[in-house]
Amino acid sequence: MSSELQAFATGFPTTLIHAALSLVMLAIGCVLHGLLSPHREVEQVREGNSASAVSLGGTIAGLAIPLAASLKASTSTIEVAVWGAAIVAVQLLLFWIVDLVLNGLPQRTREGEVSSAVLLVAAKLAVSIIVAAAVAV
Repeated sequence: MSSELQAFATGFPTTLIHAALSLVMLAIGCVLHGLLSPHREVEQVREGNSASAVSLGGTIAGLAIPLAASLKASTSTIEVAVWGAAIVAVQLLLFWIVDLVLNGLPQRTREGEVSSAVLLVAAKLAVSIIVAAAVAV
């Protein structure tokens, strides 16, 4: 077997484990967001609220961006888990702060105002990109 194929065979299982662990952390973050958020975005999406769908999509992407960066910064499965847990906690805290700072936008999103949801998502993604850069250093 060539050295390239050997390296792939050795590294691929680890890659799958790290990706799976990050996806589990993403799911945990989304569930925690749903439990901790007074916005009940999933219910609103089911009711057809497009603004809540935009907001929830932003939350999912906002959690995924720094989790992806942590994969680059981590060298072991334990590091992926530790960084993932820390990132989920920090991101949920930062999302809550963004909601406080942009007072009124979460309520307007619940009322179906898509423009408010887009601005809220942009702020949350900006925070996520900064956290991702900090993790990747």
